[in-house]
Amino acid sequence: MADFAQKTNIKSAVRKLADPITDVAAFNTIVQSVITTNPFGCVSYMTAGVNHQPVEKSREAYTAKFVYQDSDANRTGSGSESYNTMAGFTAGITAMLANTANNTAHGGSAVHDEEKDTFSVTLKCHDPNGELYFVTVSRQQVAISSYEDDSIRTRIETWADGVTALA
Repeated sequence: MADFAQKTNIKSAVRKLADPITDVAAFNTIVQSVITTNPFGCVSYMTAGVNHQPVEKSREAYTAKFVYQDSDANRTGSGSESYNTMAGFTAGITAMLANTANNTAHGGSAVHDEEKDTFSVTLKCHDPNGELYFVTVSRQQVAISSYEDDSIRTRIETWADGVTALA
């Protein structure tokens, strides 16, 4: 039998953030800035007859955390809700806070525990050298995956160094 021969050297890298991104609005500003300003110098491409933007979202995940409290601010329960869009996340928080049946079941009122929320977006990027790679921005870290050329990591590091929230 023939052996498999490695053809590429796919890499990944992670930057842990000193402090979590403060909230979903600050997070969204960072993500939208990458999509609209394209700081990595990516280029559009076509595959299977579909034209793709240089940078596009390939996955989103948002989780809102809640604590239920009675009238004396004692904890009576907790919960979380997950959404695949920021719009769903925002609307879901409003719905959960107004859900009287759920509040009654918990014996208290829902309070959004914003500091414990989690969110992440994976961006698919097409480098001028032809590589497709991914940048995942989350509340706690920025990760790069599926890249070969070290200049890609260097460009992303330079960009992240210039974004205060990503220190």
